Amino acid sequence: MEFSKLTSGLDRNIFSILDDKRQARIASGREVINLSVGTPDFSPDKHVMAALTAAARDPENYKYSLTDMPALTDAVVRWYGRRYGVTLTGDEITSVNGSQEGIAHIALALCDHGCKVLVPDPGYPIFSFGARIAGADLAFTPLLEENGFLVDFDSIPQSVAHAARMMVVSYPSNPVTAVADGDFYGRLVHFAKKYGVFVVHDNAYSELVLDGRTGSSFLCTPGAKEVGIEFNSLSKSYNLTGARISFALGNKQMIEKFKSLRSQIDYGMFYPLQYAAIAALNGPQDTLDRNRAGYTERRDALCGGLRSAGWDVKDSPATMFVWAKMPPGHKNSFDFTADLIEKTGVICTPGSAFGPRGEGYVRFALVAPPDTMRRAAGLIQESGILKNI
Repeated sequence: MEFSKLTSGLDRNIFSILDDKRQARIASGREVINLSVGTPDFSPDKHVMAALTAAARDPENYKYSLTDMPALTDAVVRWYGRRYGVTLTGDEITSVNGSQEGIAHIALALCDHGCKVLVPDPGYPIFSFGARIAGADLAFTPLLEENGFLVDFDSIPQSVAHAARMMVVSYPSNPVTAVADGDFYGRLVHFAKKYGVFVVHDNAYSELVLDGRTGSSFLCTPGAKEVGIEFNSLSKSYNLTGARISFALGNKQMIEKFKSLRSQIDYGMFYPLQYAAIAALNGPQDTLDRNRAGYTERRDALCGGLRSAGWDVKDSPATMFVWAKMPPGHKNSFDFTADLIEKTGVICTPGSAFGPRGEGYVRFALVAPPDTMRRAAGLIQESGILKNI
């Protein structure tokens, strides 16, 4: 049998590989602290779950929705206005089945085979894979620690910039946890206008900016809606990861083309999920503060514990992750991760899973209580894996 070139080059997802190691360790009766996958363990608000379950009891809500309910669009418009001061209209919004699905398909609406797409390195894998699905050629924008993990527009060769059709940007960033400011977004809009590039901004973690700072939106920037869209998700903000509720918002023409494409492959968001989204966006917003406080406490427990053990791990400014440079004496992030699992039972994600420039780092997900984070740091200290520090 002959399969597509796209699938023939695919490896198993890194999280599947790590889960095999997790299950093997559990089967042998050994302790596991799984800090690999970024699935919140905080509960959704009761009023959101109540809205979903009430809607699920109505048989009428099991039909194709085809489009977003006006009440859902209105809730998004109002939330963006309150939260970011951004004015949106209904034709600048569409729901998607999670940002991952949206980013996987957006290049199909914007790019032709052979188009060049700029993607971050390190970056979440779907940024590259979505462009590959469309048959695009990738050009990587390095995210370097010395630049605060921000895209350096001046370092992009003019020949690459002129050839680019689309650029994927993500702040706050997974995995590197960096936060961009208004000056950066202004330079992004300038770059996009200068070279005629579509901007696709992933804004999944805007509500998880820590230490008293406030997350923002790319769409706050003057001219942003002329060049791009962003994805915003309820997954991490409202602890609804499995529900897959996200939105693409911004440039009217880009949204129109994206809607046309998605109408061929999808029949709309399940009505009970739309009701849940409306409840989350219109209801009390206390969960956002609770989440930030919870992730801050976990971050402090893990990073502080690792620093006490001698591993200089910096506090994350945002997201639900920690991006840590590997301790001295270790060069291969996958080997280090495997060694860490074997010696401690602590599972993190090798930085190489996020691109070549992720090598030399690992990512921890803050998905366990502070006491567990402190225990993880203690196990790492006791294991001897930091002996070269």
